[in-house]
Amino acid sequence: MSTTEQQINELRLALHQHNYNYYTLDKPEISDYEFDQLLEKLQELETAHPELMDENSPTQRVGGAITKNFPTIVHENRMYSLANSYSKEDLEDWEKRIEKLSDGEVEYTCELKYDGASISLTYENGELLRAVTRGDGNQGDEITNNIKTIKSVPLKLKGDYPQKFEIRGEVVLPYEGFAQLNAERVENGEEPYANPRNTASGSLKLQDSSETAKRPLDCLLYSVIGEDLPFTSQFESLQKAREWGFKVPQEAILASSMQGVDEFLQYWDIHRHELPYETDGVVIKVNNLRQQEELGFTSKAPRWAMAYKFKTEQEETILESITYQVGRTGAITPVANLKPVQLAGTTVKRASLHNADQIEKLDIRVGDAVYVEKGGEIIPKIVGVNFNKRDASSNPTQYATNCPECETELVRQEGEAQHYCPNATGCPPQIVGRIQHFISRKAMDIEGLGGETVALLVKEGLIENYADLYDLKKEEVLPLERMAEKSAINLINGIQQSKEVVFERVLFALGIRYVGETVAKKLAKYFKTIDALAEASQETLVNVEEIGEKIAESVVHFFEVEENRNTIERLKSFGVQLAISEEELEGLTDKLQGNTFVISGVFQKVSRKELKKLIEDNGGKVTGSISAKTNYLVAGENMGPSKLAKAEKVGTQIISEDDFLEMVH
Repeated sequence: MSTTEQQINELRLALHQHNYNYYTLDKPEISDYEFDQLLEKLQELETAHPELMDENSPTQRVGGAITKNFPTIVHENRMYSLANSYSKEDLEDWEKRIEKLSDGEVEYTCELKYDGASISLTYENGELLRAVTRGDGNQGDEITNNIKTIKSVPLKLKGDYPQKFEIRGEVVLPYEGFAQLNAERVENGEEPYANPRNTASGSLKLQDSSETAKRPLDCLLYSVIGEDLPFTSQFESLQKAREWGFKVPQEAILASSMQGVDEFLQYWDIHRHELPYETDGVVIKVNNLRQQEELGFTSKAPRWAMAYKFKTEQEETILESITYQVGRTGAITPVANLKPVQLAGTTVKRASLHNADQIEKLDIRVGDAVYVEKGGEIIPKIVGVNFNKRDASSNPTQYATNCPECETELVRQEGEAQHYCPNATGCPPQIVGRIQHFISRKAMDIEGLGGETVALLVKEGLIENYADLYDLKKEEVLPLERMAEKSAINLINGIQQSKEVVFERVLFALGIRYVGETVAKKLAKYFKTIDALAEASQETLVNVEEIGEKIAESVVHFFEVEENRNTIERLKSFGVQLAISEEELEGLTDKLQGNTFVISGVFQKVSRKELKKLIEDNGGKVTGSISAKTNYLVAGENMGPSKLAKAEKVGTQIISEDDFLEMVH
């Protein structure tokens, strides 16, 4: 190694350490001037010797890279949402479910829930490899250049870190930095930002990373994910992450019971206002990682974690008018238009009124002084009326009788909370909404085509349903507003590429009422082709696992509509995937049809995730707890004694990993 290379490496090492001391430990050992002098020296050496440049050098934190389009990256491990609780009773119910499903004593970690932008960082050989936003949980945007500008994110790790792993957390904007940013904007005659969370999120998507570098962002980490990790509990993982160089909040505690959890909640409900960041609750997790793995996930959230939300803020304002929105399924949502009011750090102008029953129950009228809350929902809601301020001449609200968009008379089915516009094929918001759902990220994910462009295509008469997309020509879209040659080519290419999207996602994209991602996956796997699904009776559908009467009725009704059948025939003619591919079919069998399995313990040949997939791909069902309906317990090493005892008690057959693999091969 040359003397210059050695000097560069020593400078980088020193600067990484000083950065860590200042931004993570808050214990600087040198002055800002001395730090700048070292950084300047390193920059001079790197400029003179470009062959020795390192993309994770401390000099790269200033930004400067321009990103026009952030690449979409599929998460190796899905980023789930958390189930929310708003009362101690919710937590007690959750605790009972956890104890019922878990072997042995259960401990809990309590961590503050910071209100920021979720991020997943991947490290390989101790260096930052990439940073990806949460996105829809399955995939997000790669924003590595922007994340590198955050001083508390280590570019190189220290200690006994694994060869490759992910670490997740929140990018936040401290109150002090937020106030400073807004002061500068006001001074420049610009509109101040509304709240720290949205500003942090927006900062991560700036095209110029040098602009991101100017924002005083921070990154707080809390979850390590990977194979062969050097710890067995969540609390231990937090300590390890700190040792490797990550900024992990010190406020976390380990509680041996719900009493300890309750004490933590009570303390932080009062003292959270002393923190430098926005926080809206506490995340409680089962501490033992083996127990976490056994508890697993629902389709939306981990069973082993719960977010407790602090009591919501409430403000009083005036209801100025009620308008009605039409969704893609024709559902009508009444919206309250309010006199603007500050609530939980944001300016609120609109709130949800849910449905006619809610308006009648609360006796909400235009002109009323109303109480507005933001309780974990994105859209605030009206929770009451200040009757002392009501005008004596006000009249009860008359709910809309006709669609605000197409004037069709609204209908309300028995047992339904919402009114609907039945004009599915002629109501503009429904037409646009269905196509926007079809192209969305979790559905067809058509690159180059956004919601605004869809609305424009419908407005200009170029498309009337999602099948029309596949007939579009470049020459037809070029005249559209803000449509350049390259954009038009990307749009047409994106539509063509969507023909490769797998059947389960196409089925979700069709927008059948009540058929979400999980239901679409089950229906695709069970029926295998759109034709088989279209011919299925309500009785047949109800026999599919987790398909109830409401879903079955909706699916049958969808295929009874002639226009829907015609649209599907057109999609077929364009080559859209409306059946499971031969490759997918190869791995699917009915060998385990009608059998329910519980997986417990540690396995040698396949992971728990692979075991679950093998069971489902062969027609079986996986559950988290043993009951009289459980056919098999697949028992691995270190399995909890209570599961074993219960299996023996109810007569469940206990099989080894090898026994199971013989069943499916």
